[in-house]
Amino acid sequence: MQILLIEDDPETRDYLLRGLGEQGHRVEWAETAADAEALAFDTPWDAIVLDRMLRADADGLKLLSQWRGRGLRAPVLILSALGSVDERVRGLDVGADDYLTKPFAFSELMARLEALHRRPPAENHANETRLHLGDLTLDLLARTAHRDGKRIELQRREFQLLEYLLRNAGRTVTRTMLLERVWGYHFDPQSGVIDVHISRLRRKLDKDFPVPLLHTVRHVGYRLAYEPDDSNGGG
Repeated sequence: MQILLIEDDPETRDYLLRGLGEQGHRVEWAETAADAEALAFDTPWDAIVLDRMLRADADGLKLLSQWRGRGLRAPVLILSALGSVDERVRGLDVGADDYLTKPFAFSELMARLEALHRRPPAENHANETRLHLGDLTLDLLARTAHRDGKRIELQRREFQLLEYLLRNAGRTVTRTMLLERVWGYHFDPQSGVIDVHISRLRRKLDKDFPVPLLHTVRHVGYRLAYEPDDSNGGG
């Protein structure tokens, strides 16, 4: 893989440069936001490893948010000493594909990078620009969601989650399916990220509407369905 490492801690930097190099990967290193800016769009990186807290001149999440807004498509793995669920969710919301807390095992970092590299490309739905379910519409080009004509504000990961659920409307999707197809994980990080996003998405989709859309299938997963006669609620 071609990997861009953005890390300002010398010990972590040397550890990763050595380990990734021994695995046969080509690695470029940047210490500051300015250096990273010069490299991020220079190469079609297979992965970017980005430190969450760059001491010198930038917040890694702010940097990533700006890059995503400018069209950066490379998978990004955040490294951070901030390990709460809220911090992980924040990182994923601004555009990270994975989030690994420090200290970490090199073997886990490699497993996560390889999972990102194996992730299948997005399915081809070139002629499909809107998805519908009942009174819900998801516009894939405008990246907007509306229910009964009312705009629903979604974070990036919430939009991806809703899109996947809509493409599988009426079918139960498991946690494993969501981890693999929305987050790109091929293992369960036991982070609670799915639970947090499902809860937030359910509030946005169902709170002010009489018919719930997002249903919990206990011990299995979740199902998006428009069932006007459903008397069991969102589960």
